[in-house]
Amino acid sequence: MASKFTVSHRSGWLMAGPAFGLMVAFVLLPFVFAVAFSFTNQRLISPNPTEFVGLTNYEQLLGLGLLTLDPLKDASGAVQMKDGEPEYPSLRSYTRNNPDYPQYDGKREWFSFSSGGDARTFVLASDVVFMKAVVNTFLFVIIVAPLQGGLALGLALLINQKLRGINVFRTIYFMPVVVSIVVVSILWKIIYDGNSGLLNNILSGLTFGAFQPVDWLGNTNTALGAIIGMSIWQAVGFHMVIWLSGLQTISPTLYEAAAIEGASKWQVFRYITWPGLRNTAVLVLIVITMQAFGLFAQINVMTKGGPIDSTQTIVFQAIQRGYGKQDISGGSAISVILFLIVLSVSLVQRYLTRDKEAK
Repeated sequence: MASKFTVSHRSGWLMAGPAFGLMVAFVLLPFVFAVAFSFTNQRLISPNPTEFVGLTNYEQLLGLGLLTLDPLKDASGAVQMKDGEPEYPSLRSYTRNNPDYPQYDGKREWFSFSSGGDARTFVLASDVVFMKAVVNTFLFVIIVAPLQGGLALGLALLINQKLRGINVFRTIYFMPVVVSIVVVSILWKIIYDGNSGLLNNILSGLTFGAFQPVDWLGNTNTALGAIIGMSIWQAVGFHMVIWLSGLQTISPTLYEAAAIEGASKWQVFRYITWPGLRNTAVLVLIVITMQAFGLFAQINVMTKGGPIDSTQTIVFQAIQRGYGKQDISGGSAISVILFLIVLSVSLVQRYLTRDKEAK
């Protein structure tokens, strides 16, 4: 028995060895190098030697500050106005080589808000673009995760029926998944075109010409929303298949018993379908969240992070800095930050979706 176990054990490692080696070479080692480079000033091509800089890269990315200012007043003590709004001292006097306020040095205004009376609080950031990327990424995740998961579940319920030709609909819904995301992004870029795009033409036709064309990807108010809509459409078929597999594991006898008892469709869904999909729901939620945090291809093809940084994301920033600007240390620091964010979100999701009855 011992010899057979040893042979089987060795055979298993031999078969798993190539895959394990590839994971080490292309996942583990790059991550270790990213962590190491994030504490240096490493650049892709530079004659200068690499130096250890500690947490400097993280401070440049995550540095924040709050500055509350009172409005300027004239000689009589009245608040000075500009364009109908109170005028405040120049932020540059606080953020550019001011020895009295070293904590604000090099920072720029991210946003501001009224803090009571005429005073205004300015939120300063060392890297405003990265902060926008973080906000956009979380906004993308928060919107896409429930909408994509819910729409996929609805499609799965629709096609989980024994009807003639139902496989045709399953194929149609799944087709966008097998098409390259780059190709899909190019097609939707044409659809979103501000002049003769298909979407503008359809909306104009439905409103008999009353709808005014919108530059969906060139407008800061619509660019991210347009990418969110396209992303939901492209991947909903993949998650539909996962939901469908979960639906098909639920015993038909439960539905037969519910029909005999005269349960409504809502009661059947609430007490049979949804509890039976618990594990599937956890999987779908995690997969959608991980994919959403990795948003890059759509941004790279459709907007390049614009307009005015309104579609910047964390992954796009990491790649743009690491390769576009040859700042390997900065790109590595962003990658580590993204890893910590994803890990934290995963742990929270795991805690919230744990099986409480099993404890």
